Amino acid sequence: MSVTQQSKRQALKARFARNEIVTAPGIFDMISAKIADSMGFECLYMTGFGTVASYLGLPDAGLATYTDMVNRVAAFCGGTNTPMICDADTGYGGLLNVAHTVRGYEQAGAAGIQLEDQEFPKKCGHTPGRRVIPVDDMVRKIKVAAESRSDRDFQIVARTDARTSLGLDEALRRGEAYAKAGADVLFIESPESIEELETIGRTFNVPLLVNIVEGGRTPQLAPRELEKLGFSLAIYPASGFLAVAKALKEMYGQILAHRSTVAAVDAMYPFSEMCELMGFPEVWAFDRAHAD
Repeated sequence: MSVTQQSKRQALKARFARNEIVTAPGIFDMISAKIADSMGFECLYMTGFGTVASYLGLPDAGLATYTDMVNRVAAFCGGTNTPMICDADTGYGGLLNVAHTVRGYEQAGAAGIQLEDQEFPKKCGHTPGRRVIPVDDMVRKIKVAAESRSDRDFQIVARTDARTSLGLDEALRRGEAYAKAGADVLFIESPESIEELETIGRTFNVPLLVNIVEGGRTPQLAPRELEKLGFSLAIYPASGFLAVAKALKEMYGQILAHRSTVAAVDAMYPFSEMCELMGFPEVWAFDRAHAD
């Protein structure tokens, strides 16, 4: 474990101990990761939906494998300096798989891992048809996850999808069980009202994550409002790739309709800045230093 990885995890854990909410954008490819990393966020969130979509062109429905995802974790974390929580779905199998996944994500540089209690194959949060495994099975997964990490600062984020199918009371019961099992952060997915957010906030005394999905089930409140309700981390997993998808469609529409981008130049990220973001100045300096 490098000092850099350890310092990222220590910084994130210490940040959650404060009474100020952290906002984390969803990253899904290396361009989004590098842009977010350059902006001063205290945490980034590797979104499963966006990563699977951008990497495989598939829905986030349990189709991506551990190998697919740990590959992305290594690339994202290796190319950024901001602590990152990375989606690991259900752990990609049984208890032995969970142990392997935790070790792999930790070695790949993640500051935390998100594990959920859905049946396999899982489905994306805020979508219909999600079913959960028995609470005792998830408790065992969390215990194994906590035991398998080599760094105690590596954050175990336990997510329950029980609210949508079984109601808030069952989701709260599961949250309590997961915290006792060793989860560092609780993620009650898809609360459907401000009252439910209030109930979640006053029920637990551990860091709480809230998932803000534009067009999803959970009310979109300002970070300070969420902070007052008791939440420590607000993630915005879909915002980036939804914005990118719209921008791409509009730009490609310009090319299709006008066979030109002259009228759309102002809507583009400057090419010179993209070169800098991707590290071309270092390449050019290397070439100058080793020129014949």
